[in-house]
Amino acid sequence: MNPDPKMAGLSPARLERITTHLQDKYVTPGKIAGCQVMVSRHGVPAYFRSFGEMDCERGRKTEDDTVYRIYSMSKPITSIALMMLFEEGLFQLSDPVSRFIPSWSNHQVWLEGEGAEMKTREAGTPMIMKDVLCHTAGLTYGGLLYDEPLHPVDKIYRELRIRRDDGETAQSFTEKLASVPLRYEPGTAWMYSLATDVCGCLVEFISGQPFAQFLKERIFDPLGMVDTGFSVREDQLNRFSANYERKQDKSLRLIDDPETSKYLSEPSFSSGGGGLVSTTADYARFCEMLRRGGELDGHRIIGNRTLKLMTMNHLPGGADLASLAIGGFTETEYEGVGFGLGFASTLNEVKAMNIMAGDYYWGGAASTIFWVDPVEDLFVIFMTQLMPSGTFDFRGQLKNIIYGAIED
Repeated sequence: MNPDPKMAGLSPARLERITTHLQDKYVTPGKIAGCQVMVSRHGVPAYFRSFGEMDCERGRKTEDDTVYRIYSMSKPITSIALMMLFEEGLFQLSDPVSRFIPSWSNHQVWLEGEGAEMKTREAGTPMIMKDVLCHTAGLTYGGLLYDEPLHPVDKIYRELRIRRDDGETAQSFTEKLASVPLRYEPGTAWMYSLATDVCGCLVEFISGQPFAQFLKERIFDPLGMVDTGFSVREDQLNRFSANYERKQDKSLRLIDDPETSKYLSEPSFSSGGGGLVSTTADYARFCEMLRRGGELDGHRIIGNRTLKLMTMNHLPGGADLASLAIGGFTETEYEGVGFGLGFASTLNEVKAMNIMAGDYYWGGAASTIFWVDPVEDLFVIFMTQLMPSGTFDFRGQLKNIIYGAIED
């Protein structure tokens, strides 16, 4: 890859601020082990750089083909997969989810109390397919990602062990969820949740194919995403990064050793919400497909009108997340930000206090991020392995630098 910032309409000198910023502020002080950044505009790579180490314990440098846990950056891929079936006429966004998961036809909604004293009522409106794509379904993350005290509904998730562990299957996962009250009436609020894992299950149920096989045959192989999957192959082991968290003293602690990681074996449950590993080069193929309106190198993955629908704000009344979000954890800010069918989007620069509106994006738990900007015709990918994702505002900082480098 030979980046050409001038051909992409970017100032080489101003874009080089990325290098100085990340090296001096994060890598050299040891705030992160290493990272990788790619910027592409008008289909022209403008910047690609690898920093620091991918495995501090073994002194392995970050290589251009380093394999990362992308966690929730799996969600946009899963959402595209489900909408591919939408394009085949196999469901409507207004269809109740119970059409494909019959046990979900009698969901209750939590009112008050907990345990034996919990009060619920029948849902006034059915959970529809749009809800699971948009995180307005009434589901939660079972308290797995929240710092606040467990909600009574989350306690039931814990009791039933509703999680994306090995040993789970799409069938067992959805059957467990059938017996848990919804946190709120579907379509009335937004809460980051296991909904995209449900989307992966729905791909499996509707297509009749295992979810992992569907992704490989319908998305990864056509796009040439050779290093993306739900496990790390033997030939990828020497490129697999270590995952860290930040301790109270601000030093790094290893939390997933690449040589003993669970990702070394194929899971029984392919988590559409957070189970993939990938490389910057692979995810760039996915982003370039999105930038081009759903097609890449003669392979049409999704229709451009469907993609446009997905990236619109689908929150009730056109509201932003600040008006509707429940819970404190997500991969985005709330003010001036909307949510579509698998992507967040910046609605208003002033409210979001951010450069440019109209982009769509998401991130992952280990601080990975991406965004696609149809207005400026660009995409950006940032890879690292630091949990939790809210530790540093990499998205905001990179946006300032990159958009400040645009010259045309």
